[in-house]
Amino acid sequence: MTTDDLTVATRNERTGLLDLAWVRAQFPSLSQTVNGHPVVFLDGPGGTQVPQTVIDAISDYLRRSNANTDGAFATSQRTDAMLAGARSAMADFLGCGADEIVFGANMTSLTFAMSRSIGRELNAGDEIVVTRLDHDANYSPWLALEERGVTIRVAEIHDRDCTLDMHDLARKITSRTKLVAVGYASNAVGTINDVREVVRMAHRVGAMAYIDAVHYAPHGPMDVRALDCDFLVCSSYKFFGPHMGVLFAKHEHLARLQPYRIAANNHAIPLSWEWGTLNHECIAGITACVDYLAELGRRIDPANTSRRARLLTAWKMIQRHERILVESLIAGLLQVPGLTLYGISDPDRFDARCPTVAIRIAGHTPLQLATELGRQGFFTWDGNYYALNLTEHFDVEKDGGFLRIGLAHYNTAEEVDRFLRALKEIIQRVLTSY
Repeated sequence: MTTDDLTVATRNERTGLLDLAWVRAQFPSLSQTVNGHPVVFLDGPGGTQVPQTVIDAISDYLRRSNANTDGAFATSQRTDAMLAGARSAMADFLGCGADEIVFGANMTSLTFAMSRSIGRELNAGDEIVVTRLDHDANYSPWLALEERGVTIRVAEIHDRDCTLDMHDLARKITSRTKLVAVGYASNAVGTINDVREVVRMAHRVGAMAYIDAVHYAPHGPMDVRALDCDFLVCSSYKFFGPHMGVLFAKHEHLARLQPYRIAANNHAIPLSWEWGTLNHECIAGITACVDYLAELGRRIDPANTSRRARLLTAWKMIQRHERILVESLIAGLLQVPGLTLYGISDPDRFDARCPTVAIRIAGHTPLQLATELGRQGFFTWDGNYYALNLTEHFDVEKDGGFLRIGLAHYNTAEEVDRFLRALKEIIQRVLTSY
């Protein structure tokens, strides 16, 4: 342990905060400006920024190792080793075995392919339960199985705080249920679901549990063994990596189910579940983004020796930091006249939400607000973010959906304060123009 390590660990233990200067220095994109304004990235729910180490890993792979797999020469062998290393990194990230990790283009395509494989085992009258809160990628692939006579049941939400109605979910899960598909967290309103209980409910009736963790992945630790979920999917571009999807599936399912794909060039699990030649350079970037988070954990507590332990330490500090930011953000938003916040707004319940906030402001469309904020360097999303069931449920789809503000661990309290001032100034300027 170096003197520098001890200094960093002592300072972070004392403040209980991230070393934000170090964190932000890892992300070259954070230095951008727009119209003379420093850019504030509040668009993380649609894709986070990436550290320099990820950029380097992608370019280094293309420079030194670019080849297909299973060759009898150096670049191919380096590619094989890189892929094995990436599976090990994601196994540490999720708490599973490396042979339970499947790479794909994105969560949507992985989920669609798995839904086709699972659908082969289903019969008319079998049921699948989905939720009103979910991203369409964990809804429509299952809905498409209605063509096989499968019944799709939708669990509803509590409108007052956009939380999943667990009693309604329990009613929808029956002896005919074969799979329950639920999001770990809502990409639109930030609600964190009680996925552990959802898995238990599914297993009580012999059903499988399919968890969409895309939105939760940059905000907290995951342990698929402890959850006992059958499947879990995420996308590395949401947790500081490149545009790729990752699927965890219990080995027993990968062995039992038939992959939905053309003839496999490798029948070994999990390779038999992967389509064609993978995006090797981006998979190299996946290892780098996991290692970035592990390095963050090492700097917080240099005594940690395993990558998994370092990741858990990093998540603990990230959650603490993001909790401070979202408390400040929501407190400020609730002071804005005419603003409606969709989701949990009680600070005592913020353990059940991510720092992703959806709002509407009377007299302003989400697109108008996002456009004006963007001119001032604040990058936010407007629309439905493929949570179409939710925007239609609240009857806001026809009016542009929500304005979504998404915080990540590289954001600062000062950025939150500046955002709130800018939003209030935009609203006031429009009001005074009438």
